[in-house]
Amino acid sequence: MQSLFTAQGWQHSHVFDDGNPLAERNTRRAMLLTLAMMVVEIAGGWTFNSMALLADGWHMSSHALALGLAAFAYAAARRLSRDGRFAFGTWKIEVLGGYSSAILLLGVAGLMLWQSVERLVAPTPIHYEQAMAIAALGLLVNLACAWLLRDGHPPHGHDHHDHDHHGRPHHHGHAHHDVNLHSAYLHVIADAATSVLALLALAGGRLWGADWLDPAMGIVGAVLVARWAWGLLRMSGKVLLDAEMDAPVVQEIRDVIAAGPIPASICDLHVWRVGTGRYACIVSLATDRPATPDDFKAQLSVHEELVHLTVEVNALPAPTLPDKASPGSLGQPAP
Repeated sequence: MQSLFTAQGWQHSHVFDDGNPLAERNTRRAMLLTLAMMVVEIAGGWTFNSMALLADGWHMSSHALALGLAAFAYAAARRLSRDGRFAFGTWKIEVLGGYSSAILLLGVAGLMLWQSVERLVAPTPIHYEQAMAIAALGLLVNLACAWLLRDGHPPHGHDHHDHDHHGRPHHHGHAHHDVNLHSAYLHVIADAATSVLALLALAGGRLWGADWLDPAMGIVGAVLVARWAWGLLRMSGKVLLDAEMDAPVVQEIRDVIAAGPIPASICDLHVWRVGTGRYACIVSLATDRPATPDDFKAQLSVHEELVHLTVEVNALPAPTLPDKASPGSLGQPAP
């Protein structure tokens, strides 16, 4: 006989992140601008013999690839969002794009360093005026791309909030980045920084004849890019490895349980990110009071960033009180 009961009332969607359509469009536009400028800078660097300009052009080529990777990650996450193979949605495709961009950024930093040291050891003449004009144009393109990516966060973004234990939320100030957008923006800012360094080096060489400034600034740019890439690797790697048990929301979950009306101890707790500023949580509790998982879910519902919550309640034996009528209950020896 077919059961009359269904689980429909307890089922829910596993699409935890709404995507970022504005960032996806602007990332594609920034990629096209960067590709065009990359061709101009690399050609100009070889033609006018500027290591700083050439390094900036190669650096921009990596950024064009990284921006393309970011746009692809947005598109893949959106198209596969309803694919049942992804247990907690497709948001981490975007994070993986950011992680891959950081690896590209490290590779470009190494290339910049190698070419700059090579040019420092064996200097060659530089055509300063032409190289400065192309570097200035590259900086303008970088600034335009940065403007496109500056506010690509969705208008309904979920910033982290703090709550008192009566369920009243107030803003808390823990911002949650779109990791994919942040990686794209970081590539553009890094490119803008190397354009500035190239301009400074070329200006110094033209005014004071300090040809060594051009490769020296290439080395400075390589170190700067490597530091930014390492920071991006750490940030995206933590998300991919679910290594965020030090996030503020974890302690807030503990605080809500500790201050709740039902005394309970946390036996096990797992928290990980499933979207921009959104978390899944599995918590196992032990209590000696009558309680159901829904009781604790209601307490934790003040944290709207918890979008997938699983609660297990383990019943402890109630404490045994001494029987006043029994012998020995008041400290008298039994006959």
